[in-house]
Amino acid sequence: MKLIFEKSVKGRTGVCPPKSDVETSVNIKAELLRNDAPAMPELSELDVVRHFTELSRKNFGVDTHFYPLGSCTMKYNPKVTERISAYPGFAHLHPLLPQLRLGGTLTQGALEVLYEMNILLREITAMAGFTMQPMAGAHGELTGIMIMAAYHHDRGNKKTTILIPDSAHGTNPASAAIAGYKVQSVPSNENGIMDATALKSMVNDETAGIMLTCPNTLGIFNPDIKEICDIIHSVDGLAYYDGANLNAIIGKARPGDFGFDIVHLNLHKTFATPHGGGGPGSGPVGVVEKLLDFLPISIVEKRQDGTYALAYNKPKSIGYIAPFYGNFAIILRAYVYILMLGKQGLKDVSENAVLNANYIKTKLAPFYDLPFDGLCKHECVFSASRQVAGDVHAIDIAKALIDLGFHPPTVYFPTIVKEAMMIEPTETESKETIDEFIDAMIKIAKTAQDNPQEFSAYPKTTPVSRLDETVAAKNIDIASL
Repeated sequence: MKLIFEKSVKGRTGVCPPKSDVETSVNIKAELLRNDAPAMPELSELDVVRHFTELSRKNFGVDTHFYPLGSCTMKYNPKVTERISAYPGFAHLHPLLPQLRLGGTLTQGALEVLYEMNILLREITAMAGFTMQPMAGAHGELTGIMIMAAYHHDRGNKKTTILIPDSAHGTNPASAAIAGYKVQSVPSNENGIMDATALKSMVNDETAGIMLTCPNTLGIFNPDIKEICDIIHSVDGLAYYDGANLNAIIGKARPGDFGFDIVHLNLHKTFATPHGGGGPGSGPVGVVEKLLDFLPISIVEKRQDGTYALAYNKPKSIGYIAPFYGNFAIILRAYVYILMLGKQGLKDVSENAVLNANYIKTKLAPFYDLPFDGLCKHECVFSASRQVAGDVHAIDIAKALIDLGFHPPTVYFPTIVKEAMMIEPTETESKETIDEFIDAMIKIAKTAQDNPQEFSAYPKTTPVSRLDETVAAKNIDIASL
């Protein structure tokens, strides 16, 4: 595919803007004015439309391809949620319109959504209250750890350390460190779950809390989860639930019932709102009763007359971490999604996600190594260690999948698995699509065994094939940034 500048034909135009009169109407310093017009491609409107349409077709996305990106829940986004989020009564609101006076009724519907979403998330997680402010999962993590720190400060606790499993998402230790804590890594046992015995030996009076994903990044549910939370509580520590994998248990189990004190949720993963490309995101944080006073201000409350308003009088609050409405359009989409599915529908989500992941695990087990066997939840992790004997690595398998029409799964994470390939099919994919993916993975495994040299050329269908990623990382072209 040619670059748009390569398609340029001198003298061809798609639009003829009027001559700028900025120089005469605004006093701009001469050294700030251009001497020559910027170099632009010269194309007709049709050429431009076709170029960018063709370019868009080269993208992978959940609307175009199966996207089994492990630990990220890249599932289908229902179009009904998109339509409702575009309703003028929501989309055209200014975020700072008055709540109750001077036409404040315009905002009452939006405030009601925030209030009712708080109630829904409390029921789903067994928390006592939520803040809707965090704009992403990692932002939610930081908010949760700030609440943890505020709790310990309020009680006069001398806490310095947060415990995190070695299989955790990388943002967990980053969030803990930003909040001022030292991080201790807890090893996994032979079953792929955090070792409760090792945890006991590490917990002491300086333990502020623990950050856990449950099921973990291997897709394995920890049967000792209640005991783990009890161990942390024995030293007045707090248990933090990383909600990135809630899709595996939604409607079936609640983090608060396990013993967690703080929960963040990824609305842009679990509740099917747009996800990928760095955003948009939403990471509400819920807490148990004893932590409510530390939630960010302000929070939407319902008054006795049925109207909604913001509550600011929270002396122990950690303050604002984002606007009170968070990423409202994402919250609204998740609100519609939850109401649309209902209690039984949310249970179906987790059941089908778990079924699909175990189906893939069983079908591919003869062809790829399974570092931890047994029942998984919403995602399964394979290793390409068997293929490495033929000098075919996880990254090579990922490149080959692109040529077969599939977005690659997550590779090289979690880091406790060598040559890891983390596959999450979600609940929204059909058996036919999953079977096609399984067939592609089997084909790749057989090619790796019979003709491993083939992988040096993959992918063949993309505008650019194999890049030397090491050289690219070490020799960044600063001038082009």
